[in-house]
Amino acid sequence: MPPLLVHFRFAQPGWLLLLLPALMLIVLRRGRGASAAVTFPNLSILVSLGRRARQGAWNFGVPLACVALFTAILGMARPVWRNQYQSRSASGIDIMITFDCSLSMAIDDFISKDGTINRIDAAKRVVDDFITRRPDDRIGLIAFAGRPVSASPITLDHPWLRNSLKDLRLNESSRGTVNEGGTAIGSAIAAAALRLDSRQSKSKIIVLITDGANNSGKLAPLEAAAHAKTLGIKIYTVAIGTEDGRVPGSIQSFPRQEFDLPTLTEIARVTGGEHFRAQQFETLESTFHTIDRLEKTDSVSHPVIDDNELFPWFIGLAFLAALTATGIIALNPPPAP
Repeated sequence: MPPLLVHFRFAQPGWLLLLLPALMLIVLRRGRGASAAVTFPNLSILVSLGRRARQGAWNFGVPLACVALFTAILGMARPVWRNQYQSRSASGIDIMITFDCSLSMAIDDFISKDGTINRIDAAKRVVDDFITRRPDDRIGLIAFAGRPVSASPITLDHPWLRNSLKDLRLNESSRGTVNEGGTAIGSAIAAAALRLDSRQSKSKIIVLITDGANNSGKLAPLEAAAHAKTLGIKIYTVAIGTEDGRVPGSIQSFPRQEFDLPTLTEIARVTGGEHFRAQQFETLESTFHTIDRLEKTDSVSHPVIDDNELFPWFIGLAFLAALTATGIIALNPPPAP
């Protein structure tokens, strides 16, 4: 549909009814008047002396007067250029995602429709979808291995947040996001809780994604969870990976799999959250859909109408046309009887 039809409106269209009597005036003006009672054929030469000037004034002045009348009526109907959009207000949830970037996240024991996928890529994929589904929530990101590192502050700039998630790297090289080995779950919870503490929101949650047990840091996971509870923060723990998954021998001399499900379960229970175990990619996706349903954001959408008034242009054109028509006719008056 052309933009003119989409955006152009008359805010007070009732005034357009005046166009009907205006059209009637024009029609009546074009009718012939009464015939002269007496004809003076010998005066035709005198009459022709001023005909050109008077006809020129009539031919230009009257149409301009009609233009002034019609544009004035259109102006009174308040033409506007209307932009309409939906305004959303939401009482969002503040979310900190703590993402395990330890070396064990390189294990490729997840099976997706695209084939085998390692744990970090599987987690990135479902977290990215989770962020996309929550446009009204402020979300932050903390990566951790032997220590926590802030990858993104709590923000509504979700494209920037998703890029930060995409850039997470394991600490197997100098380009790793966290260049310190280990899994510091307690420190990661404390870092996330510290960032949520100053937030004013109806709900604060931490989503902890890990495939291991706490073996680094100075703070025990349950101690950190107790502190988070006092701040009104819920923690959802997500343990990913299978017991059969093993890191390559080039990374660990004695490859082994570490799981501390009782601690992760207790962290969730203490803070009022839930614990999830994902050993398949579909289960991991289902886990984040469940968290999405459990933590609902209250949002209200209402239309907003922005009208740019156009009537000054119409009124200005009417005034200019009327002034011009008056000037033309005044400078070329009809002959006196």
